Amino acid sequence: MPDSPRCIIAVDALVGGYGKKQILNGVSLDVAPTKIVALIGHNGAGKSTLLKTIFGLIPIWGGRVILDGETLCPPNPRKLLQAGVAYVPQGNRVFTDLTVRENLEIGGETLTSKALLKQGIERALDLFPPLSPRLTQRAGTLSGGEKQMLALSNAIVLSPRLLLLDEPSLGLSPPLVSQALLRIQDISSESGVAVLIVEQKVREVLKIAHHVCVMRNGLVSFFGRTEELDQENLREVYL
Repeated sequence: MPDSPRCIIAVDALVGGYGKKQILNGVSLDVAPTKIVALIGHNGAGKSTLLKTIFGLIPIWGGRVILDGETLCPPNPRKLLQAGVAYVPQGNRVFTDLTVRENLEIGGETLTSKALLKQGIERALDLFPPLSPRLTQRAGTLSGGEKQMLALSNAIVLSPRLLLLDEPSLGLSPPLVSQALLRIQDISSESGVAVLIVEQKVREVLKIAHHVCVMRNGLVSFFGRTEELDQENLREVYL
């Protein structure tokens, strides 16, 4: 059941889109605590739209988003952040004119005390040590890999239970792609964070995912354990 209490978040027959254009045609999936779910499919399949709809950035036309067994009416980004759900959009988006520290402070804006913010920043820097000596450096001067670390760190500051990641490998060189995805796996295993990750680097993301969801034309064509998706099945669900 999509509203199982064992799930952190689930979507049930979700319908949505932009303007008058429908993109999601009844999507259902769930994410369990501590698990990584890879969301894959062709460009235009609705993957990024699904993350934005779950996080309340795009209105729901039909269906439900369910958090901890309760339907959200509708999803609200601020409330989701407070509930431990963080969204990292594609493109390693950071505030380029602000320092690394200022970015991290903005990332923790919804925290209720300075002590929690301090703990959150320390947690992020423990996970991404290369950022520590760059705290006073403007984010716009960071390398692509460092910006990706900062974008993830902005979410980690909140100590989330669930990360919604939209193509974290975008713009990274091939060696950095593997490093970035392995770091996401480390974050999940070390901190117990569940992850729903949209990724075009299919081979790489399947190496870290417990479950995989394949989308096609706004629908789920496969959802199951990663080991159940062999090469033949992968060709089938894509074609």
